[in-house]
Parts: sequence; structure tokens; C-alpha cells
Amino acid sequence: MPRRGSLPQPRLRLGSLHADPTGPRKASDAFDVTPQIPDTFQALVATQRGHEVDRTLTAIGREQLPDSEVTIRVSWSSINYKDALAVSPDGNVAQISPLIPGIDLAGEVVEDLSGNLEPGRPVLVHGYGLGVSHHGGFAEYARVPAEWVVPMPSGLQSRDAMILGTAGFTAALSVLALEHAGLTPEQGPVLVAGAMGGVGCVAVQLLAQRGYEVWASTGKPDAEWLLDLGAAGLLTREETSQSSTRPLERQRWAGCVDPVGGSTTGYAVRTTRYGGAVALSGLTGGVDIDLTVHPFILRGVSVLGIDSVQTPVSRRQEVWQRLATDMRPHRLEELGVREIALSDVAATLGTVAAGLGRGRTIVNVAP
Repeated sequence: MPRRGSLPQPRLRLGSLHADPTGPRKASDAFDVTPQIPDTFQALVATQRGHEVDRTLTAIGREQLPDSEVTIRVSWSSINYKDALAVSPDGNVAQISPLIPGIDLAGEVVEDLSGNLEPGRPVLVHGYGLGVSHHGGFAEYARVPAEWVVPMPSGLQSRDAMILGTAGFTAALSVLALEHAGLTPEQGPVLVAGAMGGVGCVAVQLLAQRGYEVWASTGKPDAEWLLDLGAAGLLTREETSQSSTRPLERQRWAGCVDPVGGSTTGYAVRTTRYGGAVALSGLTGGVDIDLTVHPFILRGVSVLGIDSVQTPVSRRQEVWQRLATDMRPHRLEELGVREIALSDVAATLGTVAAGLGRGRTIVNVAP
């Protein structure tokens, strides 16, 4: 349950005190008079009220942004399953209320009090507390700690960065972790679970263009779209999430990208080949896994935990550089991209929470 509170009143921000007009200016006060930030701007505000969460597109003042070093004019964001949980009464994600959700954003620097980034520099931010314990990307302006900010790699535009977003970053982390564990195309087919979702569809394309035989699992209709992304074959959700009393099943996969969790993880581990690995990054299918120790001690299977929230910024910069160059999906626009306005976000989050999302939905924050 998120902490209750209110959007700060003028001259008082989350985590800040009233400025002393007779004393020296603090870094947090400099933005109060920055002319590049309008007095008010649009933001989606989610407020917990009992067992309901109000989602309202409203005007807020610049003084209501959090106390941090870098102010960003947001141009693009994207919709993720975690965003839907953040505005759900029982999502157990939001840590403050009211909250501006949005776990990722791309835009340009308005001002950086740390002195590391010049105004106008394109940047992106995702993970850490963004959209969870810190106001996020579903607003025309955002203010974040300097250590959260990733300079936009050369050759990658803000819109493209948000087509990838947290989902694409997580997919890239998963593929790199599997390859670090020894996975190569010659070792056999790779399973991608939840392949119609954000992480899954990017993983299908990344793996296919790197030469892997990819099998995609999904419970959603129109799965043939995944064949166009490069999947060699399709599996139903029922095939890859069925429980089993057998500690081991027929060896099928050299590796697996699993953003689903639950019974899907159990299936993946039981069917992974000797020495293979499962890159686990999600829990949409549940948090409980029905397994024995047999796949680990008889086949040497590994489960690789993939965390995109607290990844150090140096590693983020490395992975985003790869996504801008050798790991860039060749056909970004074919990732089921749907573009919406900030005014459409509240309704879209409801669709995603119901499990009806497909591919990548990006938010044009500043049309």
C-alpha cells in the first residue's frame, strides 16, 4: 500500500523544506525561477483513495516536482506492466500517493545542478524509484537525481529509445546474460516466454537477428506476428505453463528468456538442456515456482536473475550503447508499436492491467 500524502504545495516539495529567502540559495531552489519551465504543465497523477486509485490528467506547478538535480523536458515515455501495477489498488508497486507514474522517460535536459549535463542534452531515465517512489515519466517535465540519468547514445532518438524502453533494456540484459553464461546459436533453440509482451517481443527480434533459432510462447491471439519478428516456431501458453510432477522433462532448450515467472519458469527449467540457462526477469505468471533440485544438479541448469531497476548507471550506459549499435533491433517499428498521447495513458493502463497489451506502446508526451 503506498504512503498517503499530497502533492506538495507551492514552495514545498516532496522531501524539501521552505527556502530561507535571507540565506544562501540551495541547489533545489534554483529551479523555482527557471524561465524555461512553465508555471504549470500537464501530468497524470494517481491518488490512492481507499480501495480505488484515481488517475487524473491535471495541471501541476513546477514547484511540485521532487527535489533533485536534473530537470528534464519529457518528450517520450512508454507503457509497461509495472506502470499498470503502480496505479492498481492491489498492485503493491507504488510507494507514495499521490504519484506521477511512468517508469521510463526520454527528453532533454533543462538544467543540471550537478554540472555534468548541458542544457538541451538528450537523455533517458528508467528504473530506480522512477514512477514508484519518485514522480515519473507521465508528465511534461520531470526532475530526477543526477546519478539516474543516461546520456542518449549517438544515433538513438528519444522516440526509438522509448520503443525499447525498460522492456527493451531488460530483454538486452537477458540476452547478454545468457551469452555470458555460454549460450551460442550452435547450441540449439532458445525459448522466449511471454513473447507478445514488451520484453518478449524485443527478445525475439534480438535473438533472431543474432542467429538463434527462437521459439516464442504466448497465450494471446494473432501470434503469427511473432514469426515476422523472426521466431522459428510458436508455442501456446498452456504448453509452457503446465505443472508437472516430473522433476525433469525432455531436454528442448539451450536457453530461455523468461519475463513471466511462476509455472512458466518451472517448465523452462525442467526442459532446458544440459548446461543451459534461464534468464528470469518477471512475475506476471506468479511468484511461486514448482521445482526440484534435479535440473540444477543433474543437468547443470542455471537460473539467471535479471534486474533492470537497480542496474548501476555505468552498466546502463554500456547496454544502451549496444542497443544503439550492434544490438539495435533492425525493425523497431515492427515491435507492435502503438503511439498514444498523455491524455490516453490512464485508459491504456487499464488495458495493460487486464493482460491485453501487445508489443510496445509509447507515449508522445510533448506532441
